[in-house]
Amino acid sequence: MDSKLKVKIQLFGQLVIGPPGSGKTTYCHKMFEFYKELQRNVSIINLDPGNENMQYTPEIGKYLLMPLSILISSYNRLLVDVMELITVEDAMKHFDLGPNGALMYCMEFLEKNFEWLLKKMEKSSANYIIFDLPGQVELYTHHQAMRNIFQKLESYGYRLCTVNLIESHYCSEPHKFISALLLSLHAMLNMGLPHVNVLSKADQIKEHEGKMLFTIDYYTEVLDLQYLLDSMETKPEFKKYKKLNEAIVSLVEGYNLVSFQPLDVNRTESLARLRKLIDKANGYVFGDKEEQNINTMLACAIGAESSNEKYVNDYQPYLRE
Repeated sequence: MDSKLKVKIQLFGQLVIGPPGSGKTTYCHKMFEFYKELQRNVSIINLDPGNENMQYTPEIGKYLLMPLSILISSYNRLLVDVMELITVEDAMKHFDLGPNGALMYCMEFLEKNFEWLLKKMEKSSANYIIFDLPGQVELYTHHQAMRNIFQKLESYGYRLCTVNLIESHYCSEPHKFISALLLSLHAMLNMGLPHVNVLSKADQIKEHEGKMLFTIDYYTEVLDLQYLLDSMETKPEFKKYKKLNEAIVSLVEGYNLVSFQPLDVNRTESLARLRKLIDKANGYVFGDKEEQNINTMLACAIGAESSNEKYVNDYQPYLRE
């Protein structure tokens, strides 16, 4: 048979990025379990050479009494661990580098050894990959190693998108939220992939609601940022940064690309709503087997939803009663 006529298995993935503490590894674990419930053929790849908190790494004792099929499934969750190739600790020790410099070196080393990663991935039957990535934002805003690695994966048929986690408490401090907007925009432009921005730990919004100057939809939809600038003028410590903040806001509003989806990883409904956005971004919605109804699929792709439905589903669960 002509190789050109063979049906190629569709391959999908999401790159999980975000500052340290934004909940990336927890998200990877929870989303993996969620996809497994949907019978999605999914695995996780850890590309953080300093990741010491991999919740998705199976504990041997925990699975000794489990059926073989469940045991195999549990071990298949971690498909590749970059720490088998190199670690931040190794780079620091051998090249006398600091933590950030060592991480940069590790990513450049992975880029040079891309074939190692590809061979590992080719051994798996999984067609959906969750990539757990380092938290240093400069890897996605300035450095090119991560971008180059995933551009190569795209050339091998992977349809990818970036999932950027930003902690919800940033909404309670205007200057931090403006910084998060700039970082999110810069990552979107630098990575060059379909992008979904997420307000992680949305269950904590209730704790910070009293400090938030506006309603939650102001932050998720990134509405008129002039109001945010005006609120900062009352604080002396921000006056000397007025022109800088104005320039950042002008840049963000000029591109008009950044918005956020609230997420509580402990709520199945929240994971399900984010799944639809991610499936739309990387194209899985057009190739999955989970939704056979064409109307349902199109609604997911187009995002058909009334403002009232969005309020009930995306905002109300995170507000005080």
